[in-house]
Amino acid sequence: MSRAAVLAGLGTYVPPRVVTNNDLSRAMDTSDEWIRSRTGITQRHWAEPGTATGDLAVEAGGRALKSAGSGDVDLVVIATATPDHPCPATAPDVAHRLGLDSVAAYDIAAVCSGFVYAMASAAGAIAAGIAERVLVIGAETYSTILNPEDRTTSVIFGDGAGAVVLRTGEPSEPGALLGHDLGSDGSLKDLIIVPAGGSRQPAGAVAASGTRPTETYFHMDGKPVFRHAVTRMAASSQAMLDRAGWAPESVDWFVGHQANVRILHAVADQLGMARDRTVVNLDRVGNTSAASIPLALGDAVSGGLLTPGDRVLMSAFGGGLAWGSTALVWPEIVTG
Repeated sequence: MSRAAVLAGLGTYVPPRVVTNNDLSRAMDTSDEWIRSRTGITQRHWAEPGTATGDLAVEAGGRALKSAGSGDVDLVVIATATPDHPCPATAPDVAHRLGLDSVAAYDIAAVCSGFVYAMASAAGAIAAGIAERVLVIGAETYSTILNPEDRTTSVIFGDGAGAVVLRTGEPSEPGALLGHDLGSDGSLKDLIIVPAGGSRQPAGAVAASGTRPTETYFHMDGKPVFRHAVTRMAASSQAMLDRAGWAPESVDWFVGHQANVRILHAVADQLGMARDRTVVNLDRVGNTSAASIPLALGDAVSGGLLTPGDRVLMSAFGGGLAWGSTALVWPEIVTG
């Protein structure tokens, strides 16, 4: 009998500090109208100084474990582009803080596609018999890598975390992940990048000036990223629909990476799906990178949009470049 990864719990968390577009307009050359018209974002949550990605991950992970009705997992996978440290991974410490000592734990760095990649990794571990239950967390503190003088990126991103528990089950039951479509194009890595801090450009080499160099901040070339996001997410989503045997019009909800509302609508248009079948919460939380999809799922459930039996298509695109999609029939779960 084949083993499937089945969604058994969901938990989300955003830090309490809310940063509105008007707040940003007082600190840089921008406005509420400029931000909303280009992105659809009205506010985002930023962590207070001293709060790390692992802190948000612990909150969301604990809620997901409570949602699943058990803290018993044997693998923790964290998707993040803003880890607590370059070394070691954030996942082992988060596992420890959740009382999950001795379980396998590792990070995945696929930027905004990280959560989809992490779910695929967890599903593979379950299919191989390596794990029976997996805690998958997407967590980010992008506020720590944003250049406060760059209005094209600082207005977009927020902080937050979302987590799911995947358990071993059967492919035919609600909540079973129906497959994955993953891809990348490293020739375009410079479109979304933090240049310094790795072995290519060590952080110590740029720190001697006494001020924070721009190379340590997040950089993005918005126009080509927009174009690639639409084409890659649409193609990946269609490949996932073909794998699941679903027609686009049969999908109840498209939960795409929450980067820009115009990207989400453009992907829906290319797939032939109604725009009102697209889950949107970026207006309230901004682009939370690897935390984006689970946060959107949590808001869709709490808002009464997502109900058991709904067909759900998820797709993401981000740095790498990397993209991916998955799908499931929504199960009966209580969110944490």
